Amino acid sequence: MRITVSGLPGSGTTSLSRYLSERHGFTMISAGEVFRQCAKEHHMELAEFGRLAEKDPAYDKMIDARQKEIAEEKDNIIVEGRLSGWMVEKADLKIWLFAPISCRLDRIVFRDQIADVETAQAITLEREHCEAVRYRQYYDIDINDLSIYHLILNSEHWGINELGAIVDTAVAQLKAP
Repeated sequence: MRITVSGLPGSGTTSLSRYLSERHGFTMISAGEVFRQCAKEHHMELAEFGRLAEKDPAYDKMIDARQKEIAEEKDNIIVEGRLSGWMVEKADLKIWLFAPISCRLDRIVFRDQIADVETAQAITLEREHCEAVRYRQYYDIDINDLSIYHLILNSEHWGINELGAIVDTAVAQLKAP
């Protein structure tokens, strides 16, 4: 089984992916982890590699291709990342998590230890805009097109265990003969 978990920053994709990985014994790969691995392979710090990736689309494309390659080679895998639902075309279950911006910003401030919500909002909105433009340019993907997803869940209203229980039910149905 292959499961993708996607969503905007602060929506809970990493938390849900970890839950599913632990609960079902699946391997988890994260676009962020692939990015960090590529930075290490290039003997660069994350920020330095990030600046390089912004200037040269080859790096984003390399990371997306690596994630897709890993996902297609393995079974029983959770692939977490903004584009994973688009990149892992043959996924058995594609999940999109969303939450209102105010909820996501609260999480981002806490997670990334940003000084205040206003700063987090400016950083997050700029990041989301930049990514949306790059996805459209590189792959002709509209990140707001959710039609490819099997499940779309609002993570503001449920904790990880509740979201996990919903996805567990979907996984059980997919595994049923």
